[in-house]
Amino acid sequence: MTLLYSAQQFTLYVGFFLLIGGIIGNAINILIFTKVRTYRTTPCTFYFLIGSIVDFFYVLLNLTARILTVSYGIDLLNKSSIECKVRYYFLVTPTIISMSCSCLAAIDQFLVTSRSVRLRTCSKIQWAHRIVFIVIIVSCLHGIPVILYYGISPITKTCTIINEGFSVYGVVYILGIVCAIPSLIMIVFGWLTYHNIQQTRTLADLQADRQLVKMTFIQVVLIVTSMIPYGIDIIYSWLTQAIFKDVDRQSKEYLAS
Repeated sequence: MTLLYSAQQFTLYVGFFLLIGGIIGNAINILIFTKVRTYRTTPCTFYFLIGSIVDFFYVLLNLTARILTVSYGIDLLNKSSIECKVRYYFLVTPTIISMSCSCLAAIDQFLVTSRSVRLRTCSKIQWAHRIVFIVIIVSCLHGIPVILYYGISPITKTCTIINEGFSVYGVVYILGIVCAIPSLIMIVFGWLTYHNIQQTRTLADLQADRQLVKMTFIQVVLIVTSMIPYGIDIIYSWLTQAIFKDVDRQSKEYLAS
């Protein structure tokens, strides 16, 4: 019970810290990227803006629900099938949009720091608008199976996947779309951007914004270092799902998760 209590307290205090920090941080990003005129015409900041808007609502809705469920026992998922479906839809859809914007920002920084004029001209705000529109449409459509295959289990009485075939895709989605693919894209294009910068004497020679380059690098590091442990935890849970686990082991895994 001590480990369970520790997990609840960790979720409560760290969760509140991330909730407040996420709301304030994303709100500041939105304010700056919408008020400064030069930022409104830059593809990278447009990706940051869309990502910040999505992250703001993601943190506000999902992290609040997690804190209430884990720390206070107020379960908002298992009351009805509709609440279950809606919650997971707004858990899956914003994740793809946010991750896509982070990847697009990394790719854009590679383009603007390239010595090739042809590649630098590919960084256009008009293309950024179209790409983000496509990403939003695809993400919303991708969330439709969540509405269809999530619900209240008649056995456990909890909100979960009620279709065995879709449960397999759930693992693929988390490991591939959420963890592996975004991490790989950001690592590759982050390294290519660094390589581009090393080949030139100054960022000014490329007409690149030093602040945006720094922001992109920091975001790449944060996402990769947080997604890799998450992916490892998911793999472990998937590989050991058929193994009998006593209460002590379940408590340790819950705390680690």
